[in-house]
Amino acid sequence: MLKTLIELQRLKKLERTGWTLRGQAYGTESVAAHSFGVCAAAMLMADAMISRGVQLDMERILRMALLHDWAETRVGDMPRTATSYFNADVRTQAELAAFSDIVNNAGAAASKYYGLFEDYEQRGSLEARVVKAADVIDLLVQALAMERAGARGLDEFWEVAENGEFNLDGDAHAVVSEVLHALLAARDGNHT
Repeated sequence: MLKTLIELQRLKKLERTGWTLRGQAYGTESVAAHSFGVCAAAMLMADAMISRGVQLDMERILRMALLHDWAETRVGDMPRTATSYFNADVRTQAELAAFSDIVNNAGAAASKYYGLFEDYEQRGSLEARVVKAADVIDLLVQALAMERAGARGLDEFWEVAENGEFNLDGDAHAVVSEVLHALLAARDGNHT
């Protein structure tokens, strides 16, 4: 597993490309910092959902949140705009292949990790959809923090808060909607 751990170290220094492309300073956010934010958002939202009676596997959620961007050690952090140049299916296949190569050195748990990553990519389970919502929420929390520090030109990132569809229903949908509405209200308060 040492080879995998060494490779994953790259995520601590790998920049989130979307911020750089929008003129933000180098060092704004690493992929590893984003992964931490996704883990925190996923845990907090899952706990809120569980308290409302939603059945979730917290261990699955946290594992998925932790590894959802591991493929980026090999393919880099491709921004959403790159999908218009690479077919989304090609991008997904490249990330699945990269992830598989990374975890091949992780021992007996490699197939478990691959299954979690594949579920995340396909949004096959409720846990995967919660992690995807957490991925977007962490992005928006970062955007809010940057705007509060004076950054401008990040409006496109906020479109997902108004139009995001995570295929959640019931109390899971309610929790995500509440967080998104709170983020929009915090941003509105920031702009007044």
